Amino acid sequence: MFNICGFVGFTNTINNYDNVLEKMCERIRHRGPDSGGKYTDNDICLGFRRLSIIDLEGGSQPIYNEDNTKVLIFNGEIYNYKDLRKELIACGHIFTTNTDSETLLHGYEQWGEKLLERLRGMFAFVIWDKIKKELFIARDFFGIKPMYFGLFGKTLMFASEIKAFLEHPDFNKELNTDVLEQYLTFQYSPTKDTFFKNVYKLLPAHYLKYSNGKLDIQRYWEVKFDPKEQTLEHYVDEIESIFKDSVAAHKISDVEVGSFLSSGIDSSYVAAMADVDKTFTVGFMPPNMAAGDDPNRYNEIGYAKEFSEYIKKENYSKTITPEEYWDNFSKIQYHLDEPLADPSAVALYFVCSIAAKKLKVVLSGEGADEIFGGYNVYSDPNGTLYDRIPFFVRRNVGNIAKKMPAKKGRNFLVRKGQTLEERFIGNAYIFSPEERKELLKIKTNAIMPQEVTKQYYRKSKEYDEVTRMQYLDLHLWMAGDILLKADKMSMAHSLELRVPFLDRRVFDVAKHIPTKYRVTRKATDEAKLPYITKYALRLAAKRNIPPKSAAKKKLGFPVPIRVWLKEDEYFNKVKNQFTSPIAEKFFNTDKLILLLENHRCNKADNSRKIWTVYTFLVWYDVFMR
Repeated sequence: MFNICGFVGFTNTINNYDNVLEKMCERIRHRGPDSGGKYTDNDICLGFRRLSIIDLEGGSQPIYNEDNTKVLIFNGEIYNYKDLRKELIACGHIFTTNTDSETLLHGYEQWGEKLLERLRGMFAFVIWDKIKKELFIARDFFGIKPMYFGLFGKTLMFASEIKAFLEHPDFNKELNTDVLEQYLTFQYSPTKDTFFKNVYKLLPAHYLKYSNGKLDIQRYWEVKFDPKEQTLEHYVDEIESIFKDSVAAHKISDVEVGSFLSSGIDSSYVAAMADVDKTFTVGFMPPNMAAGDDPNRYNEIGYAKEFSEYIKKENYSKTITPEEYWDNFSKIQYHLDEPLADPSAVALYFVCSIAAKKLKVVLSGEGADEIFGGYNVYSDPNGTLYDRIPFFVRRNVGNIAKKMPAKKGRNFLVRKGQTLEERFIGNAYIFSPEERKELLKIKTNAIMPQEVTKQYYRKSKEYDEVTRMQYLDLHLWMAGDILLKADKMSMAHSLELRVPFLDRRVFDVAKHIPTKYRVTRKATDEAKLPYITKYALRLAAKRNIPPKSAAKKKLGFPVPIRVWLKEDEYFNKVKNQFTSPIAEKFFNTDKLILLLENHRCNKADNSRKIWTVYTFLVWYDVFMR
């Protein structure tokens, strides 16, 4: 039934297309090591790699309709396919398999692109119409599954991963320097553009049609928050009910399903509700920390084992050494396709590696923060007494603070003197536009970060500030960082990662929750925090997990980069990259070295800035040499 895999394809303009298609498929074999398939004609070439989860003997692709006039390749899961199948059979369609894939094919025959509005699941799929000579490509609502395309001359290429394009003779490998500059601010590529010139992401909730050499890209679904005044208990009940339903749907499989487990509420709630037998956790060896630092700051294994005992499940864990982290970094950048300066991507790579040794499918907690209001930064609007001071006063104070030396409290004053549109571009803000211009030796045509975010602020102008932050993160941060690393790190190990929070029915509940039940000032006996993020979700989770787990503050995957960069071995490793010919080509390397030395001397915490540049240089060495 379900088809977690990878696919590639291109419009056929070359003689040795079979050989090229095979090489492109081989590039993404890790996405589907169990089997492969292909379809070729004079107009199109389609290739497929499959990881078998359900219908282990059947479910091969490509799949054809009754008269073989349409061909489908598909990556994902359609949870409501049985209901759709019944409808389609009633309409006269004849099915030859029990797969959800075939439902997409007949559904497209019956409803065209309107099919997408009916789906519940995660997906990227391609349908080739032999008669019309038309290509239809679609990506799921939140961007859980990846989809890339590029037009090179008369050749349209498309694939689950960009690296497949490297095998096509028409592909022109060229760095997109505009994206490099944006990346220095966002820590990922935030728009439809990628680091490869003329290669694009099909954005979440979009479809693409291609015929007669023309591309037509349309959005088919919009994220809309619509708060409704109901009691808190009403929403807690709703969350518990719909999340139980979503987890049940995500557990359907002919192979064993496990769950990731950190110290946070999201993965804890998933693990408890899913009732899986195995949980998986990683942590880091305690680095050489300063006096007073928490020795458990970088290691959640102790918590995970305690929680696993509470839910009576087995926990598998791994302590990542610094050597493992740094030695695998090039391989990780290869799997990511584009530079991603999120240090937790490496931690995710290792937790996927230990899970893949035991099973093929794992549940994870991505998406809960964006839809239920979980990031600590969401408590920023009107979060202090200082916010009561008139804005024009705070603006003037902030402008003065900008000119002051970097000291504790300076950034607070600057931030509080800015509008939301000026200060918030997402969960990461690495280099300011002024800093990145000073750092880069090359000239680009990159737009300001606020130009990137402007369209999302315009579409969310009727919402309050907290909801506008969530709206922005749902479109940029979640798709560009969170889901990118989730898909690529799991697929690197031929592991299917499922995300039950990112279900349309779950969002249909979350979108109605008033802001005061997402981010609240109300403290509880279990959590003496000035603000409680994901408040309604925490109360729902508390019914199934210990109160201290439900109340735990958001941490993410804590990684000791800040500490490692002060140690000789890793300081010198980064310094060598910062003085390399690649660095000289793009950056003013004296400024890079100054960032590194000031960090080591405790003049500033430059760890994220250093890591952002270092990540790009490693990625460039992997893909562009």
